[in-house]
Amino acid sequence: MISLFFLMLGKTLPLYFNVLIGYLASKKLGVERESIASLLIYVIGPVVVFFATVSVKIDLALALFPLLLFILSSVLAFVVYYSCRKYWQDGTGNILAFTAGTGNTGFFGIPLAMVLLPSHLADIYVFAVLSSLLYESSTGFYVTAKGKLTTTDVLRKILRLPPLYAFLLALVFNLFGLEIPRVLFEYGSYFKGAYGILGMMILGMGLSGLKDGGHLDWKFINLSLVFKFILWPLLMFGLIALDHYILHYLNPEFYIVAIIFALVPMAGNTVTLAVLLKTKPEKASIAVFISTVIAILYIPLMLVLTGLLPFPVPLDFNKL
Repeated sequence: MISLFFLMLGKTLPLYFNVLIGYLASKKLGVERESIASLLIYVIGPVVVFFATVSVKIDLALALFPLLLFILSSVLAFVVYYSCRKYWQDGTGNILAFTAGTGNTGFFGIPLAMVLLPSHLADIYVFAVLSSLLYESSTGFYVTAKGKLTTTDVLRKILRLPPLYAFLLALVFNLFGLEIPRVLFEYGSYFKGAYGILGMMILGMGLSGLKDGGHLDWKFINLSLVFKFILWPLLMFGLIALDHYILHYLNPEFYIVAIIFALVPMAGNTVTLAVLLKTKPEKASIAVFISTVIAILYIPLMLVLTGLLPFPVPLDFNKL
């Protein structure tokens, strides 16, 4: 087991070099996180979503997979919001509710999936990330902005998301069997690589803005980490066991996709949304930083432990 742990650590640790590069690029070269974020959201991200959606074979189980993840995220967000808001008089409870329902499934999870999974499962993972995009722009935005923005503002934000339109266009190509030249697929693979590198770099760019520990709120940080690193995996393992033993609804290949979805650290968009809505961005930045550091050892350990589960998870360590 120890050798498997170091094997997984060796696969995931290089991703953190991109975080370091992003930190240095922002600190020493003055590269602005906002510019990279715009490039990822409005250019590279939609291309990655398009080719991933075109590549997967869509059936009922795959179509409902992101929907199930979205429902789980939304339920968690509302439960945490109504349970924890009484502990703070400011907007901290809103941010806690947002982060409880999501994780860094995109900027962190997509490069992790590309490192660990074969290409067809990596595409399924990208397809599943659509649930996070929908959550962060609807339920997540709502619980964060509750009392600040109207429902109309939330809907406008959703309609401005380029990945949504990339997904709908790819869905048309996929369902109607429209052919895409092979050379374009090869071109699209370059965007996957760019998304992974820049997505990890932007985490480092966010860390360069942290000043000191003056915004430490250990109640907020501890609850955030419990939701992300304990509650999410337990819920996901439970749902997988329920499907494996009783429902028999999902393709077993989805299990490892769901597990990676649950193991990623806190969402970087927690900070972005907190800045946008002026809802304690300093607390969010520190919590995201701590969760990202913990994930260095946490993710390899949890992936190794999946081999001890009483149901099969198709992660072939021999091929890593």
